[in-house]
Amino acid sequence: MTARSAATALGVVPPAGAGAIAYGTFVERKLYTLRRGTMPILPAGAAPIRVLHLSDLHMAPWQRDKQRWIRGLARLEPDLVIDTGDNLGHRDAIPAVREALEVFRGVPGVFVHGSNDYFGPSFKNPLRYFTGPSKLHGSVELLDTAALTAVFESFGWLDLDNRAGRLTVNGTVLDFAGVDDPHRHYDQLDLATRALDEVRRGSAEGEGVLVGVAHAPYQPVLDAFVDLGSSAIFAGHTHGGQVCVPGFGALVTNCDIPRRQVKGLSSWAHAGRSANLNVSAGLGTSIYAPFRFACRPEASLITLTAAPA
Repeated sequence: MTARSAATALGVVPPAGAGAIAYGTFVERKLYTLRRGTMPILPAGAAPIRVLHLSDLHMAPWQRDKQRWIRGLARLEPDLVIDTGDNLGHRDAIPAVREALEVFRGVPGVFVHGSNDYFGPSFKNPLRYFTGPSKLHGSVELLDTAALTAVFESFGWLDLDNRAGRLTVNGTVLDFAGVDDPHRHYDQLDLATRALDEVRRGSAEGEGVLVGVAHAPYQPVLDAFVDLGSSAIFAGHTHGGQVCVPGFGALVTNCDIPRRQVKGLSSWAHAGRSANLNVSAGLGTSIYAPFRFACRPEASLITLTAAPA
């Protein structure tokens, strides 16, 4: 979407009044929502797999309501957790993230990091998002990414930052290939591909159902996952646009994915192949931009089922 088309869309809407600003800041930003969907990708006769997809928590220590809501998702009894990064929203947020996610300790899981798991938040002019994906400006605060990784690994989750792994869930072998954050050009799919080859080499189980995992859904990464043979891809980063216009949708995506696929389930095709894609609108915002409009914060419960014959 160009800056001109975004400005045109904004011109359709009257200037936001104090009521709209208050609603987006104090109400919708906290209307945590569970979105459900289905991906028919498993072998015939396979038992369903309930996947809890979490992304973009942008957690701050004082956000107790968000922590309670996430803990409440344990009632869903997911078979697998996929976390697509940007969990940290403050330098002191790791204990809060641990508190929110501790209920999933022992549940099979995988994770990748986003740039906000490496760098502390900073103020950005919102209008810059209309000129292209966000960039780092000036000095940045380095976060304790290793400590966050240690928390997730203590849960038993697999680190997929430019890596691969395998889990057997409800009797089905799932292979995972993941990349570190493409938004900061940390992705190295060649490393993940080699790791996947090692996982599969010599395995008596053969190839499992392949799932691609990334923080930011940039088109080259999605294409590469499809080329690799992924049946499903999970990503976050976009915040669903964060500010949307009813009847028009997201104004920006903060990456190069088409606006129509900025959140939710869709299909991603490349070179004659395709994969199911789920992009999470995420559960948080930067503490410097605590506002959502027509784009509720969300977690996703995606049920993997047997593919049609």
